[in-house]
Amino acid sequence: MKKIFVTGGAGYIGSHVVKALGERGLEVLTYDNLSTGHAEAVLHGQLVTGDLADRALLRKTLSEYHPDAVIHFAAHIEVAESVANPLKYYRNNTLNALNLWEVLRELRLSNVIFSSTAAVYGIPQDNPVTEETALAPINPYGASKMMSERLLADLAAAEKGFDYVALRYFNVAGADPQGRIGQKYRNATHLITRALKTAKGEYDRLQIFGTDYATPDGICIRDYIHVDDLAAAHLAALDHLAGGCGSDIFNCGYGHGYSVREVVDVARRVTGVDFCVEEAPRRAGDPPALVADSGRLRAATGWKPRHDDLEFIVRTAWEWERQLA
Repeated sequence: MKKIFVTGGAGYIGSHVVKALGERGLEVLTYDNLSTGHAEAVLHGQLVTGDLADRALLRKTLSEYHPDAVIHFAAHIEVAESVANPLKYYRNNTLNALNLWEVLRELRLSNVIFSSTAAVYGIPQDNPVTEETALAPINPYGASKMMSERLLADLAAAEKGFDYVALRYFNVAGADPQGRIGQKYRNATHLITRALKTAKGEYDRLQIFGTDYATPDGICIRDYIHVDDLAAAHLAALDHLAGGCGSDIFNCGYGHGYSVREVVDVARRVTGVDFCVEEAPRRAGDPPALVADSGRLRAATGWKPRHDDLEFIVRTAWEWERQLA
């Protein structure tokens, strides 16, 4: 596979995958409406500014480019916003994904990698979470991604030769170690980014939601994966499809977690700032722990993480935040 079409490639995760594709020497075309992405984050290939809802432009672009594979990132990602405005999420995350799947079918294009999420699991009873864990999303964001996965699975079952890989991300963090790209959201919601912006003085305090969970320190535990390791998982998924291995679903995480308090301690150590932390009541729907079993991804593709170190993850994110300042 030499020609890759990437939706949402100007966003945080998408831009890191575009970087990895370009560094491998692949030809890349990014399709992004730039609603949350940034044109300067696309380090390789061409950029077409377009929306997945614009079916005519989408079909024209795909028809002319005729990629060997499609990687689909373009989506809204804020859980709280999805609860407040669910139709926005179903329209963009599910209906626009359906738009893309239909155009791919019309043009007889195959080999899709879909950016999914651990939010499809909701509040799992057991950790680490495997791909066989029941899907029970508790918010429209997770539900919209689950629906898109189901559409892909049904299409693959109906269309011989149409193969896909869905990658279920756990907590993605960090930035390009060379400082070229990183998280640049207008409204930071991710814990590590929020903590670092608090250290910079953009927020007066960082809130910890819930201190009475059944975990070692009473605080929620999450599995944090460096964005470059996640990008490498996408390349591994491409190789999986190119090798004729068929459709599959893989969890993307390290297989162990850190509590919010542990992340705060590392953020304080990396930044040298003893920023203010405020304990607050639990948020509805927060699972006590969410840790990935990524054994299937490792066994099927040979993927091996290179940055499984929380301090490295936080340090790369901090260096990026300092550049933004």
